[in-house]
Amino acid sequence: MSPLVPSSNDPLPLAQMADFHRDLVAELLADKRNSNTRHAYEKDLRDFFRSMGRELEPESIAQFLSLSQYQAVALVLRYKSQLFDRDLKESTVNRRLAAIKSLVKYARKVGKCSYSLEDIKGEKVVRYRDTTGISREAYRVVLAGCDRNSVAGKRDYALLRLLWDNALRRGEVAKANVRDFDPSNRTLKIFGKGKGTQVEVIDLSKPTTEALLDWLATRNVKADAPLFCSLDPVHSGHRLTGESIRRIVVSYCQKAGVDKQMSPHRVRHSSITAALDATDGNVRKVQKLSRHANLQTLLVYDDNRQKLQMEITELLAEMV
Repeated sequence: MSPLVPSSNDPLPLAQMADFHRDLVAELLADKRNSNTRHAYEKDLRDFFRSMGRELEPESIAQFLSLSQYQAVALVLRYKSQLFDRDLKESTVNRRLAAIKSLVKYARKVGKCSYSLEDIKGEKVVRYRDTTGISREAYRVVLAGCDRNSVAGKRDYALLRLLWDNALRRGEVAKANVRDFDPSNRTLKIFGKGKGTQVEVIDLSKPTTEALLDWLATRNVKADAPLFCSLDPVHSGHRLTGESIRRIVVSYCQKAGVDKQMSPHRVRHSSITAALDATDGNVRKVQKLSRHANLQTLLVYDDNRQKLQMEITELLAEMV
């Protein structure tokens, strides 16, 4: 354990000793609505305590929370330095710091910590460097790779069609149930990123609606069944996870000869870029498709689409 943290023999305040049974991490995670966030925070906190030679348990947490302001800040800054020594990306470092700061903030709220980590700042992260994805012609080849006479092909075609036509995130697709699909009105209810339990209703294209109906016609399912499920004998009927959806996308893209590393989010990039091309850069229209909260994000897509930096670079090259 770091010398900055009291050893197991050091006395702690009686209030904290009496509260060893209280699992502050479990309480913190229970307050997070997104299951992926809960999993990531628990993993990150476990890594932090293991870096000090401890496990993520109430006694270790209580000792960490009993530090002085300066001890705690020094300890977390040293951990941050270790993360960079491990060549972790800035976004990963920021997420791990956010998990620690969330624990401390929650502990302060419930009277189990007297210090703050707000002076520890995250690293600046440049997002959306490459938003181009692949062309619509390339994606047409990807779709053509589905054997639409087979059950698996019907499922995969509907999945790939939905990802492209509506620029959905894989989590939004994975969470959808059969009852969320309304073929008569050509709509689908989704749980958007950062929306918690709030439902969004999106409109579907005719080809996507037909593809979903074709896929669902192969199944005898209840309304609360997942919209997309596994077909292998061991997990048949189980909901497709985000990772399963990623593997399906990668498999079909590789079969289509796509050289770029693909994922469901790359398909989303591709769709948004194609939509900007089709609308001559109408970011307000495309925002209805992408559902980005910040219009500036779409301006990054549009700048990348137009290759504005390359245009100026070529002008400069012609000057000398």
